[in-house]
Amino acid sequence: MTDHDVPSTSRDAVDPEPWKRNAAAGLAFLRRRLTGDYQVDDFGYDEDFTRHVLMPPLRLLYDKWFRIETIGMENVPAGGALLVANHSGTVAVDAVMTAMAVADHHPDRRALRMLGADLVFDTPVLGPLARKAGNTLACNPDAERLLSSGELVAVFPEGFKGVGKPFSQRYKLQRFGRGGFVSAAVRTGVPIIPVSIVGAEEIYPMLANIKPLARALGLPYFPVTPTFPLLGPLGAIPLPSKWYIEFGEPIPTDGFAEGAAEDPMVVFDLTDHVRETIQQTLYRLLTLRGHPFLG
Repeated sequence: MTDHDVPSTSRDAVDPEPWKRNAAAGLAFLRRRLTGDYQVDDFGYDEDFTRHVLMPPLRLLYDKWFRIETIGMENVPAGGALLVANHSGTVAVDAVMTAMAVADHHPDRRALRMLGADLVFDTPVLGPLARKAGNTLACNPDAERLLSSGELVAVFPEGFKGVGKPFSQRYKLQRFGRGGFVSAAVRTGVPIIPVSIVGAEEIYPMLANIKPLARALGLPYFPVTPTFPLLGPLGAIPLPSKWYIEFGEPIPTDGFAEGAAEDPMVVFDLTDHVRETIQQTLYRLLTLRGHPFLG
């Protein structure tokens, strides 16, 4: 059992001096880094770095700030699967929180290998960190290779259209692209897990988009929120909305005929089914949540 598995109400009883435990874990991590006793896969995924450096501060956001609750984690299998989720929030915090949900609350504490846009990996600092966290470009060859090896892969098919939509369109799904994620799942025969995320829309409510400035900076949009750019760096602090993440029932893809991945009608119908499932689940979760900040 790991430290994070110990219930918060009993941690002090289990370990009266947690600072010693944390210090020992930190020293052990440094020792592994100095001696090279850690592994990095072909995609750049560094599990040791991810779990001991990236995840602890994100866990505070997950547990204390957004107070995230997960539903349907039993639907996420132990083998390969493609998770398809809605995307929102001006900054793609929803993707990171979904990865945290799987890493901390799946029985096997699985890694979620997310597919991202070129801009993510071209950005200094962010790009290398995204690689270390196990993420890769949103392209079918990488997706199929990961799925075939039994990994959990996540895709957010709304892309920047979802993340950068105005607050007035919150929880209204944007177009799901050409369905490339569907063809990847069908070719590898893995199930598709619809993932519905409520809460991310409120963290940076986008009131306007300064398009000339976005073009000048090479960005898909330049947001104006209630706190940014008015408050400067403080505007980067997300609002403490209440979140739910629901992992829906698996949609099997192993029953299609050979060549189905190249059939436009199969791809369209399956894409539409996944999208509609997520949209209806979002409506239900909004009713469950109630107030966006009090929950």
